[in-house]
Amino acid sequence: MYRLTLLAIALALGATGSSQAAPPPDSPAGRIAADDAMLPPWEGGGNNDAIEKGLDVTVPPVDTMADFHGSVTDPALVIYASGNNFFAYKSLVDRFGALHPQWRGRVFYETLPPGLLLKQLQNGGTATAGNMTFTAKPDVMMAEKSASEGWVKAGFLAAPVVSFATNSLTIMVSSNNPSHVAGLVDLGRSDIALSMPNPTWEGVAAQIRAALVKAGGEDLATLVYKAKVAEGTTALTKIHHRQTPLWLMQGRVQAGVTWVSEAIFQEKAGHPISHVVIPDAQNVTATYSAAMAAGAPHPEAAKAWLDFISSDDAFEQLAPYGFGRYAP
Repeated sequence: MYRLTLLAIALALGATGSSQAAPPPDSPAGRIAADDAMLPPWEGGGNNDAIEKGLDVTVPPVDTMADFHGSVTDPALVIYASGNNFFAYKSLVDRFGALHPQWRGRVFYETLPPGLLLKQLQNGGTATAGNMTFTAKPDVMMAEKSASEGWVKAGFLAAPVVSFATNSLTIMVSSNNPSHVAGLVDLGRSDIALSMPNPTWEGVAAQIRAALVKAGGEDLATLVYKAKVAEGTTALTKIHHRQTPLWLMQGRVQAGVTWVSEAIFQEKAGHPISHVVIPDAQNVTATYSAAMAAGAPHPEAAKAWLDFISSDDAFEQLAPYGFGRYAP
């Protein structure tokens, strides 16, 4: 009887849950819903290419694994990709699957900072998120060109390194730029709280520092990355591509330097985010690349991905987010 009662309750909830009216926007429940809408994952599960998804238990912010995509059960291709272009992978993986239907729905990929991905590779592909531990050994790693080349020399990756796109920096701010950030020099202001990538994990930190030096000399770079860190007005991220826009939307910081593609994604998603253009003379350009992991479990699929990622088909998926086409 008890089990039948639970079943009846579950059926009733299932029957009414999908048609339940949204709460009034100014009510406590409405404000919770609005706040939760800003939380990752921002693609509503769209980056998951698995065909059979089963029960969806995604409930931001308490149960979500925003930077792990697809099914980890018997994948045909595992990709470790720098997280700052996470939003482009749905269309990339979909197009790859259309070209290679034998692997459609069997691509598992992670979009974490490169320093964390390297740590995972060194741990045999094992990682823990929340209370879940899993193992997914990479077939392909995707990172900035100099990082990929260094990993080849270290024996983590196998040549060749395939370069395929470029990106430049921008200053991400809240909509309408309420703190009136005009450029990199303003990041030294005492009234501007910053979200900046931690150099321990994020390769972009070195490129941002170089841009700060171009704009305001070593004094500005030291102010942003040492003095303001010490006083607590620069918050260092561990997952920059998630934390920076979220902290901006939550009002915790006023600015953060990211890649321009990240800001364009947030704006396209309708989030209250904008960006301030950094002049070419102060900017830094990154080159994105890919290479096969040493001892890749699925070398045939990995080679197909490397052929695909530098193709016209692939660049068509990247262009809407402001990426440039790599030219040797």
